[in-house]
Amino acid sequence: MDVELYVYDLSKGLARVYSQPLTGTQIDAIYHTSLVVDGVEYYFGQGIQTARPGSTHHGQPMERIHMGKTELPVDVIQEYLQSLASIYTPESYDLFLHNCNNFTQDLAMFLVGKSIPNHIRDLPRTFLETPFGQMMKPQIEAALKGVTQGSGIGSGAGLGQPMPAGRPEPATAKPPALAGSVRNVTSLAQLENELIAASNSCAVIFFTSSTCAPCRIVYPTYDELAEEVGEKGRLIKVDISTAYDVSMKYNVRATPTFMTFLRGEKQDEWSGASPAQLKGNVRMLLEQAHPTHPHRNLRLPSLQRTITNFVMYKKIPPLDKLVQRLPEVFKDAASVAPVIDFVKQRRAAVAGNVPTADIRVPDLHAFATTLQSTYVSLPSESHFAVVDLVRILLLDPRVSGYFAEEANHATLVTLLSPLSSDRLSSSPYNLRIVALQLVCNLFSTPLYPDQLTSSNSVLREITLGLATNSLLDTHSNLRVVAASFAYNLAAFNHNARFDEKPDRLAEEDQVELTASLLEAISQENESPEALHGLLFALGLLIYEAPTDGMLIDLCRAMGVRETVAAKAQIPALHKEPLIKEVGDELFGKGL
Repeated sequence: MDVELYVYDLSKGLARVYSQPLTGTQIDAIYHTSLVVDGVEYYFGQGIQTARPGSTHHGQPMERIHMGKTELPVDVIQEYLQSLASIYTPESYDLFLHNCNNFTQDLAMFLVGKSIPNHIRDLPRTFLETPFGQMMKPQIEAALKGVTQGSGIGSGAGLGQPMPAGRPEPATAKPPALAGSVRNVTSLAQLENELIAASNSCAVIFFTSSTCAPCRIVYPTYDELAEEVGEKGRLIKVDISTAYDVSMKYNVRATPTFMTFLRGEKQDEWSGASPAQLKGNVRMLLEQAHPTHPHRNLRLPSLQRTITNFVMYKKIPPLDKLVQRLPEVFKDAASVAPVIDFVKQRRAAVAGNVPTADIRVPDLHAFATTLQSTYVSLPSESHFAVVDLVRILLLDPRVSGYFAEEANHATLVTLLSPLSSDRLSSSPYNLRIVALQLVCNLFSTPLYPDQLTSSNSVLREITLGLATNSLLDTHSNLRVVAASFAYNLAAFNHNARFDEKPDRLAEEDQVELTASLLEAISQENESPEALHGLLFALGLLIYEAPTDGMLIDLCRAMGVRETVAAKAQIPALHKEPLIKEVGDELFGKGL
């Protein structure tokens, strides 16, 4: 779905004319923004509101900016909007500190991972830094409150749903605060529950009050720090003008006051509205709770970054020959011909450097039904051609996104079930290699890797077993493709770890994959391509692994440094640069 930013000028052009003489700073507009997703305009005023695009009381936008496309499912977007409802309430609206642009920024980052333009986000700070802005702030807030918040129709409309006739009933249940956001508490019991939840990490309490003007200075900083801390701690805010039991328990007499806690014990307390002091103290607390991993101090340019490219197998064989190899009973099914035609159109578009998004996707439900009903009864020698057709089909993210839906997992399980551990030894080489290429192509959508790493997924069990066995196969080409899939899994897990989020692969799976990679490296004496993939996957799995975990213990026990260093003595492999980076640096200094 396309995501579009609507930008309005609340001043109707007056800001551009009068800002320079009044403030000494050129301000082009007083911005109000909203996001349009699938025919619905979302904005913040009287809570989170919705409208048909361009039909709000602000009139037509002065600018429309295409922010990108989102592949997130509708229910995930709706769930996120519901979670924002407790943060973006009518009462929380502040023209300068908590406004429509803050909401649009949060939603845009969630949908497309992209910020709204900086000149819009920074406008309140730009204005308040001027003497005129500081003096006129109360009058401007009063004058523009009705214009900015409007009356709206509430948050009842969803993506693709008709707009409601009036404002919906207010929600009775408040969703839990998301990691990366400030947790507002109103009672001592709530506060103590938050501290208990942070007893293994860290927490900060911001004691504020509704009448505390200096508190507002640090609100934006506190919000930014909460996003920075994410899941590694909890940033809590308490209004002591209403939470009397909290102020009595913690003996708070002035606002703003801050307290920090490390693993359940109070660390520090200070007062005053200093953003710099707040940032310094919170970041020091975070470092104490989560010390920097020693691998970050090494020189590992291949690993000290987010991996943006997954290995996919995009080569398309002569389609006429592939179609000839499909069994007639499968080829004659009504759902198969449109799929073959789609693959041909897509190949022609890619060859001509033409966008493929306009090519209509065939009826995937019908095709999936045909696969599930016919595949197991097809001659085993024809399985290769069917799987290869699906491999090519999955290069389109719309297709892989469809099969990533929970209701459609069974289709790929059906295709890969002949490769399960109890039947793998009898599976032909060509089927194993094209099946590994197929699962590599599942990384064409961000929706599928979760299914390949979920601990209760049948697909994870089949593909991991296929990869670990193929890494030790005698066929060099099969080892290369298995290393590619191992690399994709390791990269997906590495990105989460690099972003300081929990591992996506279970530790037992990492150990199994690492053991196979190490054994494959020890046996690889011919293919530089295979060795490169093996070393890269291994390095991604080990980088920033827990120093006291099973993975590091396995590497020490298996003498991984010596195993990698030995590859430098083989003429066909000694030029591989990862031998030095992974062998000497990561395993030499990092273990």
